[in-house]
Amino acid sequence: MSRSRKPEWLKMRPPSGQRFTHIKQSLRDRDLNTVCEEANCPNMGECWSGGANAPPDAEAASAAEEGRDGPGTATFMLMGDRCSRGCNFCDVETGGMDPLDPEEPDNVADAVADIGLDYVVLTSVDRDDLPDQGAGHFAETVRAIKRRNADVMVEALIPDFQGDSSLVGKVIDAGPDVLAHNVETVERLQWPVRDRRAGYEQSLSVLRQIATESDAYAKTSIMLGVGEYDHEVYQTLADLRSVGVDIVTLGQYLQPSRSHLEVSEYIHPDAFDTWQRVAEEELDFLYCASGPMVRSSYRAGELFVEALERDGLSADTARQRARSGD
Repeated sequence: MSRSRKPEWLKMRPPSGQRFTHIKQSLRDRDLNTVCEEANCPNMGECWSGGANAPPDAEAASAAEEGRDGPGTATFMLMGDRCSRGCNFCDVETGGMDPLDPEEPDNVADAVADIGLDYVVLTSVDRDDLPDQGAGHFAETVRAIKRRNADVMVEALIPDFQGDSSLVGKVIDAGPDVLAHNVETVERLQWPVRDRRAGYEQSLSVLRQIATESDAYAKTSIMLGVGEYDHEVYQTLADLRSVGVDIVTLGQYLQPSRSHLEVSEYIHPDAFDTWQRVAEEELDFLYCASGPMVRSSYRAGELFVEALERDGLSADTARQRARSGD
């Protein structure tokens, strides 16, 4: 189907509120990008409204009353807003990349402090044009945030770095608490969903390295609705668990424009609930965020802390594990 009418469960109200405005202005003041904005994420208002250290407003108070009070999540997109790859699902522009901004790591750290985030997600465009594909810049941003406030939990969502384990290792050495790389879809559909330079086995190798060589929790994400079959989703989840992935998210693919990959099917919320049960109860993932509007960093801080609490752990325990390897 092409740009067909979306079902009711995919309708979201636009983001607003003092907290949202404060975050957006802080980002603009420092010339920073977020994947939340670049990818037109439907969850910006919900994710940005959390944060135990955030400036209070009526929106935050309302969130707390509804039980949504917890670590706010914003996803910073490093190394510019143009990508060296052209995945058919992604709304980020391709080509024409600018040189890296050497001040970006410190600017991100300053923004995290100003906004009052206690959980931050870092991602990036692919930068195949750079000698180290941006791995060093990514690592320095993690370190800059930790230098400013060691208690801020950092989730790094990295590219595949063309499968170069030494580059993945650079980010591992920076000490993020959660280290993610998205497999995006089932093996059969890697192309046409992803750029031809990506690949299922290449992504699994990155995730395996994260799980075996890093003290961080390993995380990935899958889009549904691009033509996959149920048995392929199950196999993908099983493959991810077999290489040591701790956390998985599943969400509905939405076509950004007519020039992007078409939606094959709108998956009902009940099916997402089923996949969550399969992932958590049968395959023993630490947690699975699964729903039509879920994206890779959806309520990442809140859900991570909730999952730890279910296992009798605390955020402090998670930090200690990430630092010590216990």
